[in-house]
This record gives sequence, structure tokens and C-alpha cells, in this order.
Amino acid sequence: MIAKVIEKTSLEGAAVNQVSLKEFEEKVASIDRISRTVKGGRRIRFKALVVIGDGQGRVGLGLAKGADVQTAISKARKKAEKSVIKVKIANGTISHSINSTYDKTRVILKPAPEGHSVIAGGVVRQVVSLAGIKNIVGKTLGSTNTVNAARATYQALKRVSSETDR
Repeated sequence: MIAKVIEKTSLEGAAVNQVSLKEFEEKVASIDRISRTVKGGRRIRFKALVVIGDGQGRVGLGLAKGADVQTAISKARKKAEKSVIKVKIANGTISHSINSTYDKTRVILKPAPEGHSVIAGGVVRQVVSLAGIKNIVGKTLGSTNTVNAARATYQALKRVSSETDR
């Protein structure tokens, strides 16, 4: 009887998650061709970085590899859905400046006044736009690797949301 209740609640929860995940917009930030050398030559695979967001403060990031591009994108989308975080947005911007580092990539995010729009380059712009932030200044320093910049931005937004909860 307990097993039936657990199955029922997990199925209900899955249905709720599927409905809420349909409202996410998806952007493929990068697709890279990667290869592995084996005895017979090189094996080609693909790596995809996907950013999802609902434009209302929720954003997720996923990185995955696959035998073809479509497989890599679908795997990355699933990982992004599992990594969704809620970002506190006040008046279309973040509450305070924040620095974040991932490997040798450093990202600085600063709040901007109303009507300033998103001033950021590359993948930083994609991540903050999908999160629903309308006014922000972003700067990438050091390595401009797309994956590292996306992860540094994601970490910064995660820290903004956790620091405002305190």
C-alpha cells in the first residue's frame, strides 16, 4: 500500500513538472564537434550547451554529448531542466553586484537602472535574458570560453538568489 502511494505522488509530481517545463524557452548556446582517437581513427561526437528560462526568474543550464547533434541537444535540455534555479528579480534587475569565477573565466554582473536594457556579450546575454532580467550590465574577463562563461553566469545568478533569501 505504501508503494502505491509513493508511485501515485511521484506520477502526480512528474505531471506537474512536465506542465511547468513546457513554458520554458530554449536556446542552444553552442554546439561543438569533439573527437576521440581510437585504433581505427577518430570517433566524432557532438557537445551541446543549452540554456532554458521562462523569463520570470527561472533559468537552467545543461551540457551534454551525443553521437549526433539532436541527441546532444535533447540530453542537454534534460540536464537543463534538472538544474533550474529561481533568481530574485526586483524592478527588472538583480539586487546587487556580484562576481563569479569558473575556471579562468570571471563574470561581473551589476544592476542597471530602468530602461538601460541588457548590456552583456555572448552567452552571458542569453542566460540573463532567459532568466527574465531586463536591465543589467555584464562583463566577461579572462577566458571567454562559452561553456565556462555560461557556468560562471549561472553560478552568479544562483548566488544572487541565495543571498537575497537570507
